[in-house]
Amino acid sequence: MNAIVTASDLMDELAGERPPLLLDVRYQLGGPPGRPAYEAGHLPGAVYVDLESELAGPPGPAGRHPLPELSVFAAAMRRAGVRGDRRVVAYDGGQGWAAARAWWLLRWAGHPSVRVLDGGLAAWTEAGGPLTTEATALPEGDFEPRPGALPLLDADGAAALARRGLLLDARAAERYRGEVEPIDPVAGHIPGAVSAPTTENVAPGGLLLPAEQLAERFAGLGATADAEVGVYCGSGVSAAHQVLALAVAGLPAALYVGSWSEWTADPARPVATGPDRG
Repeated sequence: MNAIVTASDLMDELAGERPPLLLDVRYQLGGPPGRPAYEAGHLPGAVYVDLESELAGPPGPAGRHPLPELSVFAAAMRRAGVRGDRRVVAYDGGQGWAAARAWWLLRWAGHPSVRVLDGGLAAWTEAGGPLTTEATALPEGDFEPRPGALPLLDADGAAALARRGLLLDARAAERYRGEVEPIDPVAGHIPGAVSAPTTENVAPGGLLLPAEQLAERFAGLGATADAEVGVYCGSGVSAAHQVLALAVAGLPAALYVGSWSEWTADPARPVATGPDRG
């Protein structure tokens, strides 16, 4: 199953007999909560899910957006109406990072059919899709998480993968090089990681690049069919979008959820700087 769906295809599916469930996961790093934006206008039938409190645990030594407690995540998904036998589509304001986090968590927790709306809300409205301010009330879902369906890395696993395989750093290149660090206490990257900004997976209009172009890009970074690949970012959100892009290109990848925010929480962990893998 493709990991993304276009706005036009989603319109067709929503008009069918078994429409997918819609999750509105609008989120902005350092910005206001997404609920007011949801209440001001959302896809008909969509349910709002909060990234900070439902798709992540409290910030701390495990990172700024660690995995949520499984019981918290399960309750949030059931409240949103998620069922094991119903397809799910997540969308956000257009960047795709938050929607990808929901996609990854649900897939990791064993849901068989989850996709991201390519281009998010902007693509939907540009295609003529309607918005509503009406509250969505759905029966409680029956989703029971079964973690482990997608590969997950911890700090030690990420360090080992950087030595034996390919660990991609999804942050901006200047953060990877250690020139700036606007959020976390230390600048640089995990030794052995390769710079691969997730923003380069997206076309100027906000849509993911076609699968063939993504595959070509990742091959240039060393991510081929026989490579073991992992991804990290600052806090495990934009890296989920990179895992999504890799999936569209047909390449499985593990996610280091704790990412740089967890890595730098331990001063004993090594840090590399500069433009080269090292």
